[in-house]
Amino acid sequence: MSQTPLHELHAHGQSVWLDFLSRDLVDSGELARLVAEEGVRGMTSNPTIFQEAIKGSDTYDEDIRRLGAQGLSPEEMFEVIAVDDISAACDVLRPVYDESGMTDGFVSLEVSPRLAHDTEGTVEEARRLVAAVDRPNLMIKVPATPAGLPAVETLISEGVNVNITLIFAQAVYRGVVDAYLCALENRAAAGEPVDDVASVASTFVSRIDTAVDAQLEELLAERADDADEIRSLLGKVAIANSKAVYEIFEEISASERYQALAADGAQPQRPLWASTSTKNPR
Repeated sequence: MSQTPLHELHAHGQSVWLDFLSRDLVDSGELARLVAEEGVRGMTSNPTIFQEAIKGSDTYDEDIRRLGAQGLSPEEMFEVIAVDDISAACDVLRPVYDESGMTDGFVSLEVSPRLAHDTEGTVEEARRLVAAVDRPNLMIKVPATPAGLPAVETLISEGVNVNITLIFAQAVYRGVVDAYLCALENRAAAGEPVDDVASVASTFVSRIDTAVDAQLEELLAERADDADEIRSLLGKVAIANSKAVYEIFEEISASERYQALAADGAQPQRPLWASTSTKNPR
């Protein structure tokens, strides 16, 4: 089998996950091809991705009619459809999960965005989704909000794989890592294994430039004398922030606290670089 850029990236310790999911992608065999031939090693999804998949295809029409006839609400229909698609994707990626020693081959399913400020609601929905999908390579996506982080700690303590998403600030990233380590410590204290649960910390990239560059453009209009210095920062802040996050990752990975857990087989909580497409055409 020929080597692709994704295979080359994996040889350098990087795993590329596809930020897209649709039933057509799975049923057509294209997802299996991307995994077997191209080197895709995981998948993420969110409600917007499912919305686009459902709008852009008639594949779901029969299910929607059937579920609607059963009296399900739009939210309930969405969950049934999402669980079916996620389960099928998990099955395609299961060989990657097995051969990687439970470090890759995950598919992420997000709790409702309406629960972003509801700790208990997040935990309850996550438990329900885990039971419905019933696949070991499922990851539940939880936002890194003040209410989300206690939910993360509870879920990982229970052995649920969690993708903590919507991380922008370095201070928030530290809180995310602390929630992960606290959860592993809880498992160890309860006599539970710490080598059978995984987590990633999804730090967003290009959206930071979108926000910061707009402020820099305003500064350009106000401070003409500093124009060259300001222009030199355009499109640079997001990568700088990601580098700082990775330095924190390395710092914590070398800490006595993490090393004590690693001695029992705990995985590092890997940074996942999210929102990596370029938003500015320049």
